[in-house]
Amino acid sequence: MTFEVATLLHNPKCSKSRAAKALLDEKGFSYHERRYLDDPLTADELVELAKLLGRPAREWVRSGEASFGEAHLDLEAGDAPILAAMARHPILIERPILILPKRAIVGRPPERVLELLR
Repeated sequence: MTFEVATLLHNPKCSKSRAAKALLDEKGFSYHERRYLDDPLTADELVELAKLLGRPAREWVRSGEASFGEAHLDLEAGDAPILAAMARHPILIERPILILPKRAIVGRPPERVLELLR
């Protein structure tokens, strides 16, 4: 599986995600919006996303979510158990994330998504 088109992992209930989406729209950037809570990423997609981000999963997991503790994880866990938990509980994925075919970035703060447009 590869991300062949620009994709924004979006949660419309999140203000940071809405802000990143608005920035992309303002710039006229074409992308596919994926509401990852409704359309979760597969385990393979999460492995690929980790590679595109170039960051360990512990740096883009929402460790404050109840499902993080329920999965018996801590931030010292390796990528495999964290990614597996993200596949089971997509709420654990930090948002927003802009994914391009060769690179991805977490939009925290939202303006970071613009870094991929340069």
